[in-house]
Amino acid sequence: MPASALPAPIDAMSAEEARAEHAALSEQIAEADRLYHGEDAPEITDAEYDALRRRLETFETRFPDLAGTGQASASVGAKASEKFAKVRHAVPMLSLGNAFADEEVHDFVGRVRRFLNLPDEPLAFTAEPKIDGLSLSLRYVEGRLITAATRGDGEVGEDVTANARTVSGIPETLEGTGWPEICEVRGEVYLSHADFAAINARQEEAGKSLFANPRNAAAGSLRQLDSRITASRPLKFFAYAWGEISEMPETTQHGMIAAFASWGFAVNDRTVLCADADAMLAHYRAIEEDRASLGYDIDGIVYKVDDLALQRRLGFVSRSPRWALAHKFAAQKAFTILEAIEINVGRTGSLNPLARLKPVTVGGVVVSNATLHNEGYVQGVGGDGEPIRDGRDIRVGDTVVVQRAGDVIPKVMDVDLARRPPDATPYVFPETCPACGSRAVREVNPRTGQRDAVRRCTGGLICPAQGLERLKHFVSRNAFDLEGFGQTYIEVLFEAGLIKQPADLFRLEFAPLKEAIVARREALSAERRAEGEPPPKKAKKKGDDEDKAIKNLLASIDERRSLALNRFLFALGIRHIGESTAKALAKRFPDMPSLMQALAAAAAAQAGPDWLELSAVPRVGPTTRDRLLEFGFSGEVEGGEVATGRRPTTAQRANLIAHYGDEAAVEAAVSRAREQRPGDAYRLFADDGEIGPVATDSLIAFFAEPHNADAVHALIQEVKTEPMAAAATATAFAGKTVVFTGSLERMTRSEAKATAERLGAKVSGSVSAKTDLVVAGPGAGYKLKDAEKHGVKVVSEEDWLAMVETA
Repeated sequence: MPASALPAPIDAMSAEEARAEHAALSEQIAEADRLYHGEDAPEITDAEYDALRRRLETFETRFPDLAGTGQASASVGAKASEKFAKVRHAVPMLSLGNAFADEEVHDFVGRVRRFLNLPDEPLAFTAEPKIDGLSLSLRYVEGRLITAATRGDGEVGEDVTANARTVSGIPETLEGTGWPEICEVRGEVYLSHADFAAINARQEEAGKSLFANPRNAAAGSLRQLDSRITASRPLKFFAYAWGEISEMPETTQHGMIAAFASWGFAVNDRTVLCADADAMLAHYRAIEEDRASLGYDIDGIVYKVDDLALQRRLGFVSRSPRWALAHKFAAQKAFTILEAIEINVGRTGSLNPLARLKPVTVGGVVVSNATLHNEGYVQGVGGDGEPIRDGRDIRVGDTVVVQRAGDVIPKVMDVDLARRPPDATPYVFPETCPACGSRAVREVNPRTGQRDAVRRCTGGLICPAQGLERLKHFVSRNAFDLEGFGQTYIEVLFEAGLIKQPADLFRLEFAPLKEAIVARREALSAERRAEGEPPPKKAKKKGDDEDKAIKNLLASIDERRSLALNRFLFALGIRHIGESTAKALAKRFPDMPSLMQALAAAAAAQAGPDWLELSAVPRVGPTTRDRLLEFGFSGEVEGGEVATGRRPTTAQRANLIAHYGDEAAVEAAVSRAREQRPGDAYRLFADDGEIGPVATDSLIAFFAEPHNADAVHALIQEVKTEPMAAAATATAFAGKTVVFTGSLERMTRSEAKATAERLGAKVSGSVSAKTDLVVAGPGAGYKLKDAEKHGVKVVSEEDWLAMVETA
């Protein structure tokens, strides 16, 4: 969320506004789940994630009809990775409700008592540290470990059995007596602080990227395809829960924990029994004080009703049990001195300010770097000089507050103005990219006239900070689809200096390509030997086999020397130009040269600053703006009469006068804006419903940078663009609207979408009364409900494939 924006009050929203934000929140949470659980690469902190979840839940409380309609409403984790075999959990692995304040813990105990109708009777709870690691379910049959699976999406996880067998604290065979015939033991895989530091030290020595935190390192280690790598990492396991059990050996939560210990599992010795909320909070505070000395990461305390019979009576609500609650720790903060501000260029071109700090310990971790969000946050003002809500005006030399929210990425949260040095000056952001020298700009939203809080490099294809990720996108399946060119090959060639921009791929020659690949293979072998890792099971391709593989790579490049314009455009990775917009552009232009010519004309016909300013006045939408330009502020027509419906409303007039000063100033501003209206060449793109002003401005900005234009011209010398294949018009799907939902098992979502479009159908992301067909796979959620509500035909993936064959 930009620093200039705060969430709107939910109580003030209409049902339509609430549905729109609820859907957006759901998508954001689902993506965060995918990155955290599926990729082990979270982009937001635990605290930010919790805030999103709480806002989603508030929507569903305020608007009950929204409950269960978003893909994140009842989700627990993320879909299992395709890299591993899948394991369906016999008992789902659910998540927990969160609390952040003492009052919420008292409320939890009160809710439990009211549900059970036990107002005064003794009621015990367990309180255990909430380990920040990777959830794992271990299935034992007759005492022997059969399978180990990650949480996945709560229903289906990843089979990591071979890796789990190498983890300390996970017995291959259960010890002692009393264990059931079938027993699923669940817990958390984690790394101690000391082991995490040692792993990162080895990574740094080998010149490899460092892990961000112990949780990511543990998750990445457990989810290795080669179990020998997992074995080389000192992972540990705490047992604290269970799934399917053929016969319960105990009647209480703490009794089950004792049973796990007797069977050979490591259990957390800081788990205690509590008689009431006050005792639970006392343990919470005791653990919080000791947190830095535990030797492993925790992010809160989990409370559970101890009696298992009462747990069964309480049951579940939505995605979590009624009988348990996770009480999260507050973010950890400290004061220190901001010694410097540096700029890192992100893979999308964002200029990200990084704080270099006087080292300070925050929650047991020494912090010397922290994020500063974006330019608007640092400067405290927008591009128009107006203060930004939540902006800070942070300067070098300031005493700042550093926070580790969720134990992930430290952030500078505030500045102590009372301690500001007298010579501190506002930080000035560079107007050129520090990586490539291209212009760095803050985009203007054409609808609001407001500048983005983030400054971005316009270098695009030639910026080295963006280059590697852009090249990976360029060769990806939905772009140029260069067969055999995975991420590894792109990294090898980029690091060897053989490719810097897309056109370089089409100039590759056999000898330097082979030299780079062999050099990388030998370097990796040396790294493995230095780390003491065992040699690979199979030798890499050598000699004739390796030569054949390289020739195949070069052949795949030659096969792409002509390509449909829509895929060519999408491959360029231009901001705001996704597959749909690329197809819309390809419908209107036969090839890349003609599109670039039209964009040059559009650039010359862009609106002027007065037109943009008028368009951004509050409560003056496009319709009112156009009436002002045609009839003026007074709305008078010939003869001095005011035309009906031509004059702005009272509220609009007040806003215009407040913005410009008085009526005469408004008339003058309207007159200037009238002369600065966008021309037809610009409106050809911007007024097109499938393209729009945001994509138009992004295209113009991209090609306005000479480096980008040169890179595209170089690529055109190597690749001929062709008209996009016309959609079929004589099939049963022509003109129909199709929606895909749930998991597709025989084709990817991209393949399904491409097939439908090839047959003349339009693929939509939402279901309405205008939808003709919904294809539903396993896990279909709210879209299936919407289909039933609108009476839309629903078919399975098998039915869909049968229909395609006869279309």
